[in-house]
Amino acid sequence: MRSLDGSGEHGAVKRHGRGRTTTYAVGAMALLTAVSGCGSGGGTGGPPAAAVSTPADRGAAASSAAPQQPVTPPPAPAPVPAAGDPAAWARWNLKPLPPAPPAPADKPVKLRRSGPVPVFSEVRTTDKVVFVTIDDGAEKDPRFVEMLTDLKVPVSMFLTRDVVKDDYGYFKRLQALGNHVHNHTAGHAQLSKVTPERQRSEICDAQTAFTQQYGTAPLLFRPPYGDGAHTAALNDAVQQCGPRAVVLWRESMQIHDMQYQAADKKLRPGDIVLAHFRGPKDLKGETMTQMFGEMLARIQEQGFAVARLEDYIESPAA
Repeated sequence: MRSLDGSGEHGAVKRHGRGRTTTYAVGAMALLTAVSGCGSGGGTGGPPAAAVSTPADRGAAASSAAPQQPVTPPPAPAPVPAAGDPAAWARWNLKPLPPAPPAPADKPVKLRRSGPVPVFSEVRTTDKVVFVTIDDGAEKDPRFVEMLTDLKVPVSMFLTRDVVKDDYGYFKRLQALGNHVHNHTAGHAQLSKVTPERQRSEICDAQTAFTQQYGTAPLLFRPPYGDGAHTAALNDAVQQCGPRAVVLWRESMQIHDMQYQAADKKLRPGDIVLAHFRGPKDLKGETMTQMFGEMLARIQEQGFAVARLEDYIESPAA
């Protein structure tokens, strides 16, 4: 798969200012262009910074759309210990992260059952936490399951069906740790370059497969490269297929460090961090666990905890 700048799957992209105010686009203003990497493995940019924003509702779904999957409340997350086990962290040559605070009773992100879906790259919170999301699913390293079992760091998985279908079971092991599976399309298409029908197929086919395999309809969607996230056509397709929000990111993990959208290269409370299921072939000889450990070290150096993204989201009422 190619990046937007032709430099590989995850090339350079545009930077944008940081927004944290919930807004809803109306009419022509909804037709925004968002060109960003699925994760810039060596690029110099990031995805579009996005506060929660949606296009206006344009009525009923097209009759040709795939049947909408029911939105099922996500399973109760596995408990996160009040403090990390120093011995477990030492086994991975890491310093423990600060403990995450309790999940907020009043969720800062509130999703609706129908209508336009919000687009966001951070969560409004004063908690000193960030949220780790992992895309695609190409690398299926059993040691990574051991690492998350030991460290109990929550992650949100945005999977691509055609990349994971040879081993759905690997991600069931990660799901059993309390981590949630979300939708990252069927074939990782650059969605702004395909027809509305193909957009719906990419999203709906993955939604159906993951609902069948993992027992819960994915609540969230992430477009490959962040491409088309703010367009009216993509928002319509997401609505028709079932996810109730589009999730972007503020930082993307490379091999040893993160790319930041903020000019001061610092994390902010509520930032969403992007990583990928990658192995030595894509990480210049580094393993998935080494890359993930480097990311945790960067987070620990800035004094942040890792919280579960879904704990800060209120699912649509049944």
